[in-house]
Amino acid sequence: MDKLTYVLSVAGHDPSTGAGLTSDLKTMENHGVYGLSVCTALTIQNDVDFVKCHWIPVEQILEQIEILFKRFKISVVKIGIVESLENLKLILLKLKKLNPNIKVVLDPILKASAGFDFHSNEVQKAWMDIWKQCFIVTPNFDEIQQFNSKADWKSNLKEINQFTHVYLKGGHRNDKLGWDEVYLKFGEVISIAPKVNSVYQKHGSGCVLSTALASNLAFGVDLESACRNAKYYTEQFLNSHPSLLGVHLNIKKNDQ
Repeated sequence: MDKLTYVLSVAGHDPSTGAGLTSDLKTMENHGVYGLSVCTALTIQNDVDFVKCHWIPVEQILEQIEILFKRFKISVVKIGIVESLENLKLILLKLKKLNPNIKVVLDPILKASAGFDFHSNEVQKAWMDIWKQCFIVTPNFDEIQQFNSKADWKSNLKEINQFTHVYLKGGHRNDKLGWDEVYLKFGEVISIAPKVNSVYQKHGSGCVLSTALASNLAFGVDLESACRNAKYYTEQFLNSHPSLLGVHLNIKKNDQ
């Protein structure tokens, strides 16, 4: 067991397996890491309709996390949907207590692609306490604009980037569609061009990218290479099937 590399996903359950825990586990398995999972929510959804969310009490989430850390050596955690910022803070505090050097990859899901609003009543300034605990966050252009609706996305990005690395996904941008940008905490910007001219839309593609990134980090891959590998893995996933659901078979795990 000591020879296995573990990555923990703290996320919701999607019955369609397009997003959330089960999608994360498939991504991890194809990267050669052993995926562990902690459920934050039971969602009522398929690949096109999101109906509702049954949230797991935070006490039960923390219990799930603690029992896993008693048994496994976990260096990287990917976090998806969480009911509230207060619960997210508690989860991050628990993770940092169990492993002060833990690398957290946060996919800051504010609303599902079908339009369900997770954090409509949250005060966006409270997010700043969250960024400080994360190694990297992976918003898309729509999400980064929502952190402060009174400011433009560049101002929001600059504010977040003070505290953590930011992988800004380019699938929703209007100028250079598909171009991703990684804003390192110390100021460098890495631009990652797409390798394909077009892709099929996929339910849960953000989950795949953040989990692929976490899997690369768990193997000790440097941040820039991990981001590039995750980008091109996700592109292959998007084009793995014409429907909204993708498959992971025969996807290359790096950009070589």
